[in-house]
Order: sequence, then structure tokens, then C-alpha cells
Amino acid sequence: MLRDRSANLFLLHFIVLVWGLTGILGNEITLSSVPLVWWRVAIASVALLVFSAATRQSLRARQADVLSFLGVGALTAGHWICFFTSIKVSKVSVALAVISTTSFFVALVAPWIRREKFLWHELWLGMLVIGGLLLIFKFEPQYTLGIALALAASLFAAVFSSFNSILVKKHPPVRMAFWEMVGACLTTGIFLLLSGTTLPEVTPGLRDTGLLLLLGVLCTAFAFVAGIRVMKVLSPFTCALAINLEPVYTIAIALWLYGASEYMSTAFYLGTAVIISTLFIEAWIRKRKADLPAHRP
Repeated sequence: MLRDRSANLFLLHFIVLVWGLTGILGNEITLSSVPLVWWRVAIASVALLVFSAATRQSLRARQADVLSFLGVGALTAGHWICFFTSIKVSKVSVALAVISTTSFFVALVAPWIRREKFLWHELWLGMLVIGGLLLIFKFEPQYTLGIALALAASLFAAVFSSFNSILVKKHPPVRMAFWEMVGACLTTGIFLLLSGTTLPEVTPGLRDTGLLLLLGVLCTAFAFVAGIRVMKVLSPFTCALAINLEPVYTIAIALWLYGASEYMSTAFYLGTAVIISTLFIEAWIRKRKADLPAHRP
């Protein structure tokens, strides 16, 4: 069991590294947020369909289950639309730092969705995350809209990951991921139709097409299936805290690619460090609780 947990933790951190590329790709792709998300989930849906056929995994599900998957897909679409819009109206670093508040929202909503009791250490760690966020808010007021959108993305992520942690116990990850990507595709497609978006606005150029393929196949289809798979072993809060490392990877890559344009105030990096520190505190608490029985007489 411990080995299984360690293997899934390793996989989770690799997924987080892949997700770390998502913000960079979103910044590089010139399409606006909703068309970007539509292409991302459409490509991911096709990739998952091909993968399921190649591995002979059935995508069939009961109507009630399909509706559940589509609903989670709609929440996923909301998360990605808010996330990419946050990047485009502020900076990669801002969006990725604030998205770490997902752990706080998970501590609040997961027990309610999963019908479990609240774990107070998770709530206190979530409050620590909020303290780091307040530092960023105070010293980077020009990015208020980007911060607000990233907070909305965090809330969406907490809700859909909590639902997925329940669904994954009954359904194969590939089936779940496929129907959820279809749900996200339908949601963004309806949004595009209702908003009167024109064909040129959703048509990517050659460079954008290559970046969208990377985003859709590696950062979405693969990462989404693998992310659902690790939920069979790891708790939603552990997964959310691991995602706190995503800003480290992304901010480092953004500084390397964009240089001075991504530099932020000292308070920003201090607030980010506070947010990310919750990962290590949570790991220490879990280890301490695991070691307690060994010390009992």
C-alpha cells in the first residue's frame, strides 16, 4: 500500500510538471480563452477516443453516469476558461500563484460533497494559503481582475476534483475523462454559439495548431486520465496541495522565457512561498499521524 501511494505521488508530481506547461502554452496561443478551451477539449476528446479504441477500453456508460460526467465536464470548462482569461489579463505568474488556493476550497467543499467530516488541519492550512494570497493582493493591486478570475478557477477546480474523487471509485479513468472532455466541449461550444463568435476568431494559425495539439494531447488527455487515476489512492486534498508546486515550475519557465516582464514584487514571491509551504506542512502532518501507532505501548 505504501509503495502504491509512493508510485502515485511520483506520477502526481510528474502530472503537475506537465500542467506547469499549461500556463505557458495558454500565454503563447493567440486565440482568446473560450476558443482556446474549446480546441483543447476537442483535441483531448479525439485523443481519448483513439486511445480507448487502441487499448480496447469501452466508453459506454449508463445515461445517469454520462450526465454526471458531462456535468463535471462543464465545471472543468469553467475552470479552464477562468484560468486562461486570468493569464491573458494579468501574468502567468499571477494566475499560477493564485490557483494554489484550490487546496483551501477543497478543504471547504470536499467534505460536503463527499459527505465526510471536516479535517481541521486541512482548513487551517487552507487559511494559511489565504494569508499568502492576501500578501499578493495587497502588493499587486493592478492584477485584481486576474486574481479574481484565478480564484474562480480554483473554486471550479475544487468542486470538479471533489466529484471526480467519488466517481473514480466506480468508473475507469479513460471513460470518465472522455465524457468529461465531451461535456467541456459542449459547454464551450454552446458558449461560442450564444456569444456570436465568428469563424476567424476560432480558427488557429499553424503555430497555434501545434501548441494546441501539445496542450490537448499531453497536458489534457494524458494528464487528465493520469490525474483521475491517482485519485484512486490519494485524497483530493493531497492532490490539491501537490498542485501547489505547479506555480514553481511555471514561474521558473516563465522567468526563463519572458525575462523581466514576469518579474514581480518581493511580497508576491513571499506570498507564493507561503502558499506552496502548505504542501510540505501537510506532508509532515500525514507522516506524523502515520508514525503515531508505532510509538504507542
